[in-house]
Amino acid sequence: MTEAAPSPREAPQAEGLSERKRAIRDLFDRLAPERPRWRARNAFFYEEDEAYLRFLVPGGLRVLDLGCGIGDTLAALNPSVGIGVDLSERMVALARERHPSLEFHTGDIEDPALLDGLKGPFDVILLSDTIGFLEDVEEAFRRLHGLCDRDTRIVVAYHSRLWGPLLNLVAAVGLKSPAPAENYLRLDDISCLLQLADFEIIKREWRQLLPKRLAGLGVVVNRFIATLPLFRGLCLRNYVVARSDRLAGYEAPLSATVVVPARNEKGNIEPLVQRLPAFCPDIELVFVEGHSQDGTLEEMERVAAAYPDRDIKVLVQDGRGKGDAVRKAFDAARGDVLMILDADMTVPPEQMAKFYQALQTGKGEFVNGTRLVYPMEDQAMRFLNLLANHIFSVLFSFLLNQRFTDTLCGTKVLTRAHYRRIADNRDYFGEFDPFGDFDLIFGAAKLNLKVVEVPIRYASRRYGETQISRFRHGWLLLQMVVFAFRKLKAF
Repeated sequence: MTEAAPSPREAPQAEGLSERKRAIRDLFDRLAPERPRWRARNAFFYEEDEAYLRFLVPGGLRVLDLGCGIGDTLAALNPSVGIGVDLSERMVALARERHPSLEFHTGDIEDPALLDGLKGPFDVILLSDTIGFLEDVEEAFRRLHGLCDRDTRIVVAYHSRLWGPLLNLVAAVGLKSPAPAENYLRLDDISCLLQLADFEIIKREWRQLLPKRLAGLGVVVNRFIATLPLFRGLCLRNYVVARSDRLAGYEAPLSATVVVPARNEKGNIEPLVQRLPAFCPDIELVFVEGHSQDGTLEEMERVAAAYPDRDIKVLVQDGRGKGDAVRKAFDAARGDVLMILDADMTVPPEQMAKFYQALQTGKGEFVNGTRLVYPMEDQAMRFLNLLANHIFSVLFSFLLNQRFTDTLCGTKVLTRAHYRRIADNRDYFGEFDPFGDFDLIFGAAKLNLKVVEVPIRYASRRYGETQISRFRHGWLLLQMVVFAFRKLKAF
């Protein structure tokens, strides 16, 4: 008896592809020879898109591009190791021809066997204009955990659902490359699917309100208008950055270095040592003296000798300002975790255990203190300072795409490995920060570190005088806002 021929619905499954996937593959195979021409025709859109992706993905990383097309976007990221995967055999053939230094594979990225064969983990896994063609986006995301480590970032780029009808119209009249029918997903949908697949959202961004150059008008609109709150929801491009929630924490306790910059804080040195709890098995305490006039340096040396059971080191900073002191101490620190504690103890030393725990358990990768959640002691912060801090918290949360309620709280915590990456990428921002806080905050934002804030009960100073000038430092904060907008938004 002869075997019956498979039905049309069954035949595609024999190849491992659904009927829809086969149609997508066949269309892109036909379009492959014309792909470079379409990219050239819409060069401004791709230049803007790749410029922002380069902001998210620094050069020299291990990058996996799922849905890589002809490989131009992957090449634009200048990876140390670049691997691209695409469903279309002809797209992959063209990618290999155009970018022989990169590695390309043909296959379905929803196929677990294909993902298992890739050489992970990767620093970045990119899905650019890919998720609309997937059968089960949630399951596709879930299968990426095996290619991740603790620092891997998932970067999803897609076009806004609002632009769907216009993009279809433009394609119909021949101004855009044809594309198969796809599921237009909202930014909230993408975020939800990532969270369902055990990925934590780090940041979201909206770009390209005007995807045409138009004699320079597109540049102006996209730099200075498109990212503003009232306009960004209308942008063509949506971006989501996420990390694996399954891999976030550390099993073994990390060692810690607590850095205490101090200038004219003699009366606070010994109480700080006495109050700092043993929040982990291995704590190094580094005092950095800032050219004091009240005998602070001598007090540091006395206290270090008086507490031989504590690992206390004393440094003298070379330059001026807190930023200079912190950098010197971080460079000398031996702990896995780097922690800043101001010598005035307005952030109680007992609270450092909470900061350490937030990082050790993976709740955050950059842990920032906030004085603006709990009520604070009387006279702890003057009214104008408090008002300005609330205003700047709104501005910086917008600029950094993560919640920041108190950028100038002196207590900040991150791993030494992440600090080294911030230092290595410092050229992007340059030597701009008189406080020392923003060098770390902007660097963490640029590296897509997960920020979490720990509320503390802000105490009034018991010894010495504040070194904050409301008006001079307020003016510097305004300069920081302008600087951040230029470096984080308008580029």
